[in-house]
Amino acid sequence: MKLFNAMLLRLKRGAAVSVLSALAATAAGVAPAHADWLKAESERFIVYSDGGESKLRDFVQELEAYDRFLRLRMGLDVNEAPPRKLPIYLVASRRGLTQVRPDLPENVAGFYMATDEDIFGIALRDQTVNTLKHEYAHHFMMQNFSYPYPGWFVEGFAEYYATVEVEKSRILVGKYNENRAYWLQAASWMPMAELLSKRPLERARNRDTYYPLAWLLTHWFIGDADRQKALDAYLRDVGAGGDPVEAMERATGLNPTELQRTLRRYMNGRIPYQAVTVAYPPAPLTVTRLPRSADDLLLLNQRLKVGVPEDKRAATAEEVRRATARHPDDPLALLALGHAELHFGDPAAAEAPLQRLLALDPNHVEALQYLARARLKAAEDADSLEETDRLSGEARAFLHRAYRADDANYATLLLIAENRNGGEGYPNDNDVAVLEQAFALAPQLGEARINLAQVLMIRDRNAEAVPLLEPLVNDPHRPSAGARALLLRAKGMTEAEADAEEAEILKKGEAEGEDTPSDSPAGD
Repeated sequence: MKLFNAMLLRLKRGAAVSVLSALAATAAGVAPAHADWLKAESERFIVYSDGGESKLRDFVQELEAYDRFLRLRMGLDVNEAPPRKLPIYLVASRRGLTQVRPDLPENVAGFYMATDEDIFGIALRDQTVNTLKHEYAHHFMMQNFSYPYPGWFVEGFAEYYATVEVEKSRILVGKYNENRAYWLQAASWMPMAELLSKRPLERARNRDTYYPLAWLLTHWFIGDADRQKALDAYLRDVGAGGDPVEAMERATGLNPTELQRTLRRYMNGRIPYQAVTVAYPPAPLTVTRLPRSADDLLLLNQRLKVGVPEDKRAATAEEVRRATARHPDDPLALLALGHAELHFGDPAAAEAPLQRLLALDPNHVEALQYLARARLKAAEDADSLEETDRLSGEARAFLHRAYRADDANYATLLLIAENRNGGEGYPNDNDVAVLEQAFALAPQLGEARINLAQVLMIRDRNAEAVPLLEPLVNDPHRPSAGARALLLRAKGMTEAEADAEEAEILKKGEAEGEDTPSDSPAGD
């Protein structure tokens, strides 16, 4: 099935980036004590787990099959690997999740983060993997199909494929989530006009049904070949700037009230799912056991990448100091200590552990990146132009070493562009090329999209900036106000005109027919 056709921008393929791994031995050549943590690496994923090896291998094989199945459904080469392997952390309990995000809300089984230092997922090990599949579907869509989809379809796509079940000789797709089905049966629905808006509306009514309705509408479209063609036409229309409500009526012949009634009938029937006969050969993978330092520092190091609130930074730096003191001269400990001091403690104290790490591994990309970050911050605070130039030159030298060690690391490319920002002739053709490659490697990262959009707009290439920004503005999870302001500039629109568009959609929602919840079951 091809829901996405030539209108979609395919990204360039690149080499997989390097990820953090413990050295096999210390400088003295003594093998370190082993941790509870295992690391499994396959063609598309790097999965860390503090559980057993057998379940870890099964999990990675399921993820590999899931990725291949998504590629099959989207008309992509099933054997093509992404430009960057996705790191995933499997933990035994909520405590593992809060090691990375101490402020995590209750009842969250996992999450996905895209930052300027890492893009990764983390989930409870022995619970349902639907949450992780949902987030990976987002990751997959952003990687392979950079297009200004309406927010409901972004979530509907992820919800639809989150319930995929991988069996030995077949894959089940299109099954429903019981919680989503409950909301569809028991609650008043969000007006279709408000659901169909390109971006989530804060004033939308009955917002609890947003995700269930996004799933149901996606399921209805995908469940029939003719409706798949209508979906393609609708997405093209909206992507070209068409009104999302009028585009739906043009594609399906249904106004919002008729669409709502159609979806209710569809829900109250027996919602079909497909059993696709397909079996993928086991993916090659290697499993290694990490050094003992991983028990104390693997997740804590990820917290440093996510970020720490201002009032918790000193305590976090002290926590890292205590943990790293138990593992002297360990590569992971040196990296975490240097990182913590640089961003949350004493920046001057970051130099020694990071330089020591480079003495152990001269091509350690993350150590080189953090030393470059330190020079960039010092250059920003320098008192003279000469000092700024000297520090910028040192940052450039570290980044050149990092690029030679791994030329497909998006963080290095973003730092190279940052070091050039404001320099003579910025942005020149090479600056644009650097940011284009960073985006190709990490289209899931808002910073990569915004930075590229900004330089394109400086070069009077506004039309190319628009599709970079719209996914950030349309994101139902975390719509970006900064991206919205930039998007309006790229389109030549004012805030008043954008607000008027939203008001018109809300008006259409108020005009829809009466919504009466049904007592009928959602089907199987």
